[in-house]
Amino acid sequence: MADLFASTSAALQPLASRMRPQTLAEFVGQSQLVGPDAVLTKLIAAGEIPSMIFWGPPGVGKTTLARLIARQAKAAFVNFSAVTSGIKEIRTVMEEAEQNRQLGQATIVFIDEIHRFNKAQQDAFLPYVERGSITLIGATTENPSFEVNAALLSRARVFVLQPLAVADLTTLLQRALTDPRGYGLQQVTADADLLTAIATFANGDARVALNTLELAVTNAKPQDGRTVVTQQDVAQLLTKKALLYDKNGEEHYNLISALHKSMRNSDVDAAIYWLSRMLEGGEDPLYVARRLVRFASEDVGMADSRALEIATSVFQACQFIGMPECAVHLTHAVVYLSLAPKSNALYTAYEAAKKDAQATVAEPVPLQIRNGVTPLMKDLGYGKDYEYAHDTADKLTAMQTMPDNLVNHHYYHPTTLGSEAKVKARLDQIQAWHQAHPTDKD
Repeated sequence: MADLFASTSAALQPLASRMRPQTLAEFVGQSQLVGPDAVLTKLIAAGEIPSMIFWGPPGVGKTTLARLIARQAKAAFVNFSAVTSGIKEIRTVMEEAEQNRQLGQATIVFIDEIHRFNKAQQDAFLPYVERGSITLIGATTENPSFEVNAALLSRARVFVLQPLAVADLTTLLQRALTDPRGYGLQQVTADADLLTAIATFANGDARVALNTLELAVTNAKPQDGRTVVTQQDVAQLLTKKALLYDKNGEEHYNLISALHKSMRNSDVDAAIYWLSRMLEGGEDPLYVARRLVRFASEDVGMADSRALEIATSVFQACQFIGMPECAVHLTHAVVYLSLAPKSNALYTAYEAAKKDAQATVAEPVPLQIRNGVTPLMKDLGYGKDYEYAHDTADKLTAMQTMPDNLVNHHYYHPTTLGSEAKVKARLDQIQAWHQAHPTDKD
């Protein structure tokens, strides 16, 4: 009777739980880590399991791999939760692990979503990792460089887990249909193209793939003692792909970087794609619009000054109507900015001036370009020898406007691209005039 209850309990578990690999031979994907002659394979075979951090998106096998490593090493497996585990609970378990170590029993402590542990919680593991009381395996979807304490990170090896390929997910789905833990005893069938569609929809996530298959089987109608999953059963489940995106995490910065650099490289199609990835992932359109306004001056600049006008107008349009309607306005700006001639002369000019402003003596403003708005200020020489450019034929004067220590420092170097070619011609004309009319400081 106990076996009957056990089998019934197992059958009630989600398909993804039932199909969790029991051995490394069943593990699918991550061949760069656990394939033949791969680094983790060798470490496991040698019995040299270091503390490590598994970094990768959801559903790629981080928890499963940690359990398999513990099983292979015949080590006790302790699972910690950032939500329920306080410092007291951590230290209690760590002391038990130290006692077990002295008795010859290894302990692997698994911390899922280690990035959610605060600094104090992470620090609580340090002495036990250093002492060898435990082998720590952390799993995170966030960049451990930013989310894991440097002291703990320095004592662990970081392994990057990749999203599962469509072929890997298709293999998992086929196994689920034939394995007794899945639907092997129920005569469930599905065409290969349907499994491929589910695998594609899952976007590299094994859990999503298996959950989708489970829903499809549940919705399918039995036919002659068999359950046949049809196109109709699958189609209604694949209405919208859940894109991996965290507006506060690394993927946020990865995608805005991809958008910015695609526009800078004038790759309009890539730019539109990355824009859609951000918006469909739930990004705030005003955040994107603000970045486009910045790009208009940083990367297009005087080569096409209309870029700033268009980017600013699109920002206003996004404020007026919001998503999803403003997606087309953002596309308008992205396309314009991608195809516009490029110049970063404004950006480099400011950075060069900023360097001088920070690194040189902050000399006083020359008296001739100060406003002498009171009798005292005029007596002190404010505005004396000021030359009004509009009173001259060329609208130029030889008056010094730079501090003494920065005379002849030049920051803006226009390109010959787009409208900036006209700007360059004008600047060349001004510089030629000054060479013909030097000041005492030249």
